[in-house]
Amino acid sequence: MSGLIMIKRCLPAYLMLLWMLTNISESRLYVFTPTVVTLEENSQANITITSSLPVNQSAVIEFNVTYSSKRNYSSIIAVPEQVLLPADTASFTFNVTAHDVGQVTTHLQSNNTDLNSSSIRIRFMVVHSNILSVISQVVGWIYFVAWSVSFYPQAWENWRRKSVVGLNFDFLALNLTGFIAYSVFNIGMFWIPYTKEEFLKENPNGINPVDANDVFFSLHAVLFCLIYTIQAAVYERGSQKVSWTALFLLLIGWTFALVSLFLAVASQITWLEYLYYFSYIKLGVTLTKYVPQAFMNYRRQSTKGWSIGNVLLDFTGGVLSILQMILQSHNNEEWRLIFGDPTKFGLGLFSVVFDIIFMTQHYCLYRQPPHYEAIREQED
Repeated sequence: MSGLIMIKRCLPAYLMLLWMLTNISESRLYVFTPTVVTLEENSQANITITSSLPVNQSAVIEFNVTYSSKRNYSSIIAVPEQVLLPADTASFTFNVTAHDVGQVTTHLQSNNTDLNSSSIRIRFMVVHSNILSVISQVVGWIYFVAWSVSFYPQAWENWRRKSVVGLNFDFLALNLTGFIAYSVFNIGMFWIPYTKEEFLKENPNGINPVDANDVFFSLHAVLFCLIYTIQAAVYERGSQKVSWTALFLLLIGWTFALVSLFLAVASQITWLEYLYYFSYIKLGVTLTKYVPQAFMNYRRQSTKGWSIGNVLLDFTGGVLSILQMILQSHNNEEWRLIFGDPTKFGLGLFSVVFDIIFMTQHYCLYRQPPHYEAIREQED
């Protein structure tokens, strides 16, 4: 009985809340457009604008150009100044014409206050060739697979030999720290709405540099670095241990991360800057992690224990990543992708150089001679 009384008392409140939610959803319409439109030069395309519900009255949607890679955006693409979304309709299609290679970003604004279009933007990218764009995407997926699979040969080598002798522990420790830092950066940029908004505020015409495959790759790398660490603890390792130099470098990196955390909590730096600091840690690790392994191979005059499969796949991924940057730069006439971001290009080139050193050590300098067994002469 008391439960029935409680339901009767709460029912008006529930009905009022339901009415408010319904009223809010009906009074506020959302606009949907493609975020990025890629066109080949001297081509046309139809773009569709859609609202979440049909509009009660006609709405004028204006295109405000906020960025152009060239001084006159109309030399890149012809975009209408405004389009009309008729009453009682939920979509409208307009035409754009691409003229020359370049990039143009437009923000949508409407005179209809019911349309929530304040955060809607369309980035038009005019390229030399759609075929080159497809080739670039294919190359990107190939190097992503190559880099992801490159972790497997070393784990297999350790398991097959039941030994990690020949795998440098400084490389293991630095590599684990580097990929943890890289994962923190990718997760923050891809999954945390607050930092994504900070990025858009600081780069209103930019595109988030982190995709889902970046997050997968970094977490996948951390997993295999942990597998290597477990193997190092379980299998034969000889007298190997992490050097004091590597421990000192790791202490500097994690102290830097901890101090940056306190500064972010105290609002002395933004959380976006804090994430970028983790990318700097990854940069520092990549510039140093290969040196101990290369020196160890030289000192032992052998690459036994250091998987050449890992090196070959890493070399393949590095070369293809540089190739993709060159293809994208040519297709978009944006050589800033290389020269404007020397960190990314330099890291790829640095990794390729060390892969060449490792291949030279394995196939030329410290090539293991074949083992022969003496054959006894058979007695007559």
